[in-house]
Amino acid sequence: MEEKELEVTETQESMADYARELEASFRTIKEGDIVTGTVISVNEEEVILDLQYYAQGVIKAADMSSDPSFRLVDEVKPGDMLEATVEKTDDGEGNILLSRKEAVQVLAWDELKKAMEEKKIFSVKISEAVKAGVVAYVEGIRGFIPASQLSLSYVENLEEWVGKQADVRLITVDEEKKRLVLSAKEVERERKEEETNHKIAMLVPGTVTEGVVESLMPYGAFISLADGLSGLVHISQISSRRIKKPSEVLKVGDRVQVKILNTNNNKISLSMKAVEEGTESGDEERVSAAQYSSKEEVTTSLGDLLKNLKL
Repeated sequence: MEEKELEVTETQESMADYARELEASFRTIKEGDIVTGTVISVNEEEVILDLQYYAQGVIKAADMSSDPSFRLVDEVKPGDMLEATVEKTDDGEGNILLSRKEAVQVLAWDELKKAMEEKKIFSVKISEAVKAGVVAYVEGIRGFIPASQLSLSYVENLEEWVGKQADVRLITVDEEKKRLVLSAKEVERERKEEETNHKIAMLVPGTVTEGVVESLMPYGAFISLADGLSGLVHISQISSRRIKKPSEVLKVGDRVQVKILNTNNNKISLSMKAVEEGTESGDEERVSAAQYSSKEEVTTSLGDLLKNLKL
């Protein structure tokens, strides 16, 4: 029984192979076609592809990518699927000569446009510094990162960035002008905002904390808090008494006690007045308690006296 099943399986495989060979015999590959193949082998000089055709495909290292830092043995592995443009149907050795670079120029732009719409993040290696920015390759396409889009902080020496990895987002994809502009600053800003919003979400309204006055505005004072956070004390929350401007009671650099009122819309609303009123309320409670304690002692003393009186 097992032998029969084995024979049936082998027959099915033979028929499948024959069907593939038959299809390949009718298929015609022409120069300029974009074909897809499976990587059979790879070395420093070339990649061999199985094209499901009577001839194999060959991509020379120089035709794989425009990126000068690209290395075949690091980027391509057996089993990978690659698309390439047919340069020659016979390279002189019976193989089909292909170019991955040419296919990328045709296919990548649509993918890049889609990636920009989806706000996809790419990890790239900066290959060189040029006037007003640096160059990095995305999907084999040369991209430009302006100096102003490299980092949230000011970039003085562009050469220091060469060879570094950067996470970027596409901000301009212009196939007609072959113009690809990237931004690492946008990714950095987004991640910093996420980190800040997480810290804000961990704050508990009603908590009293300490901060430093970092700036004064007509409508209030911005207070620098721990963990790089900053909150606003509205002018109405600065003092229990009415003031016309924050500078009447505050100056930049003052260390103050503030209460967290709320963190709506990831903005920290603070109050100095609430701390002041809370302190005064606490003082009043302590005074009342002291007075009550004193009265209790007097009452007890009079009771003791009356109890000891002999009428």
